[in-house]
Amino acid sequence: MNSEAPSYEVSFYFRKILVPIDGSESSYRALQVAVDLAQHYGSKIVVVYVKPKGTSLTGETDPIIKAKERFKGTSVSVVYKYLEYEPLSDSPSSTLVREIISEGYDLVIIGARGKSLLPELHIGSTTLSLIVNTAISIFIIR
Repeated sequence: MNSEAPSYEVSFYFRKILVPIDGSESSYRALQVAVDLAQHYGSKIVVVYVKPKGTSLTGETDPIIKAKERFKGTSVSVVYKYLEYEPLSDSPSSTLVREIISEGYDLVIIGARGKSLLPELHIGSTTLSLIVNTAISIFIIR
């Protein structure tokens, strides 16, 4: 068994990780994986929740608050952000693509599907859109 420390080259691939959450268990599992990677490679994690403009959240419905509660004991650097989009002319996935491009992420860790009511879907539309429309690695958690 080889117990060498991870190489600088590997940690370079995971410097800044984006984790979109929507309140689904799949998105919280993605955050759990991101925290584990960050502990091993010294990554910075940015957790985002994308919501329609003007939408207000309560403590019970706010995925960011729930994520903070679940991961409050970690020693990893986690930044939480809200992103807003105009429902009539934009979408959560295009908002995430703009965030990825403008903020220079190295990796996205995302749940395979969010809160879709269709259990037969194996991958959600937001996840699929990020795979097709970004030039960085996407780590999909099922």
